[in-house]
Amino acid sequence: MRTLKATAAVATLSLTLASTQVLAEMQTKTVEYKIGETTFTGYMAWDDEFEEKRPGVLVVHEWWGHNEFAQDQAERLAASGYTAFALDMYGSGKLADHPDTAQKFMQEATKDIEQVKARFLKAMEILQNHESVDASRIAAQGYCFGGAVVLNMARMGVDLDGVVSYHGALGSPITAEAGTVKARVQVYTGGADKMVPSEQVAGLVKEMQDAEVDLTLVSFPGVLHSFTNPGADKVAEEFGMPIGYDEEAANRSWNGTMRFYEEIFAR
Repeated sequence: MRTLKATAAVATLSLTLASTQVLAEMQTKTVEYKIGETTFTGYMAWDDEFEEKRPGVLVVHEWWGHNEFAQDQAERLAASGYTAFALDMYGSGKLADHPDTAQKFMQEATKDIEQVKARFLKAMEILQNHESVDASRIAAQGYCFGGAVVLNMARMGVDLDGVVSYHGALGSPITAEAGTVKARVQVYTGGADKMVPSEQVAGLVKEMQDAEVDLTLVSFPGVLHSFTNPGADKVAEEFGMPIGYDEEAANRSWNGTMRFYEEIFAR
């Protein structure tokens, strides 16, 4: 009987330790917050296995809105040792399933650049105040619409260590000026992206060179818009859109981003 009891105790202890180990890893939390009278819903992800404070990364969604893809990117960042906050640029419940709706939401959100900045800065404040985050080390990455947002935040001089744009629009009514941009900039774009033509790519390079910005730009030959999103092919088929997932480009851009963050956050 003593042997059986001892075995049971060991088994119970093993299960307890296993449960504790699971709890001390990936954590996620839905965060509701308000700007004025509008409510927004974000998604925080971090790994509490790491005790020290770590850099934070903001994730800005595609024009569809704050969806599972944005949340997945936050979780990937958390698994890589960062605390990530997938913010909401549209407002709670504004999630599009048709391009016309997405266009409407995007136009409404971007009608005033100061509104865009205010929504971004509120999310940045929430991330900086998270208990796991070193508030002095913050970056932002965005996809499609979100890629344009993070580039514009850099142009406007928001205090970020770096921004990464994936298949985002590169043209903007805002022009970067020398001495204003604090962030280092990475851009990943598709060479066959009809929504981001070569003129935009060339224009961004000139703009950033003139403003003396540290820019890295990678163009993937033959790759379409939305190349990071595995759901792009289904959307392309359903709505006849010139977009498509590309596994190699997605992996290369992610790996490049991880190296970028290691560099800018090194201390």
